[in-house]
Amino acid sequence: MAIDIEVHATRCDGWWAVSCSGIPGLFTQVRRLDQIEDMVRDAAHMMGVEVASVQVVPELDEDARMMLDELEATRREVEERQNALSSLTRNLVGMFKNEGLTLRDIASIVGLSPQRVSVLLRKS
Repeated sequence: MAIDIEVHATRCDGWWAVSCSGIPGLFTQVRRLDQIEDMVRDAAHMMGVEVASVQVVPELDEDARMMLDELEATRREVEERQNALSSLTRNLVGMFKNEGLTLRDIASIVGLSPQRVSVLLRKS
């Protein structure tokens, strides 16, 4: 039966040192994080363990972890704002169309191309 595992990768002398507490004795190293899954699967297979999925946890220093957390929070905030912007734009375009404005007039008012306004109206 294949198992799901979590591995920890620590930067060391230009390499990522990889360990897995779920499979005692499994250690490997890679140059890039995207190489970890294949290396871990191969190492586990040689130990007689089949792996269903590999979750990679890079071990980062406190400053990097804090910046990464801030980056992820900012991405979520931007995505929420983008969704709000899209909704507001669609609603405003629909309202202007219902008031009888032309596609070109709507485009001029909201700062979009007439083609984009046409697409928004088709989607609503």
